[in-house]
Amino acid sequence: MFDKIRNWRIRRIVARHPIAEPLWRDALQRCAPARRLGASDQATLRVLATLFLESKSLEPTNGLHLDDADRVLLAAHACLPILKLGLDWYDGWHSVIVYPDAFVPHRPKIDAAGVVHQTSTVMAGEAWGRGPVILSWAEVLNGGKQPGHNVVIHEMAHKLDMLNGDANGFPPLHRRMDRRVWSRVFSSAWDRLQQDQRNGVELPINPYALESPAEFFAVASEQFFEAPASLRQHLPDVYRQLEQFYRQHPF
Repeated sequence: MFDKIRNWRIRRIVARHPIAEPLWRDALQRCAPARRLGASDQATLRVLATLFLESKSLEPTNGLHLDDADRVLLAAHACLPILKLGLDWYDGWHSVIVYPDAFVPHRPKIDAAGVVHQTSTVMAGEAWGRGPVILSWAEVLNGGKQPGHNVVIHEMAHKLDMLNGDANGFPPLHRRMDRRVWSRVFSSAWDRLQQDQRNGVELPINPYALESPAEFFAVASEQFFEAPASLRQHLPDVYRQLEQFYRQHPF
């Protein structure tokens, strides 16, 4: 019964608020991972993007204006990670706040001596546990221009990671996935990349991945969708784990 009601609501939303064909073609033109999908998966992504735009509040700030094409593009990027998972994986939060460019949140931080400092770190994106996703629009538009870079997928990966607690690079795995294998694969890759970095070896992935296990998962997810051939070549075990988690085969 509940599935029937749910499916009826989805069909009603898609029928009442369809993404116009020119807007969808524009999004595909500007989103390479979506453009590489087969026709059936593109149709699914279009439905998910429609539901995303209806369920999430896209909130430009600091004078930024997002037109309909911009909003569809952002939704297409955001829904790539959940193409085979479903919009339920984005439950529990509502807002996407978009700055024109990189932003600098000012937050107090208490050091080991109990002294309060104000932190001012330039950021391209941020994801809060049950709060908003925050993005730099300039970085959204920069997606794909740098190999493996996609700030929207990065922050959405953090959201998925936090479904079972703090962001730690260990999202809720599917029933048939082995937690021990996931841990071994990511830990082994992490250790090898750190050793390569110490030895001055050029990394096959954005070095920001080595900031923390959470960032490793998010950066690897970016590359999984944006540059899957490179990830599969250089970190094949990581690629296979992400393939199982996202239930997608981008390469």
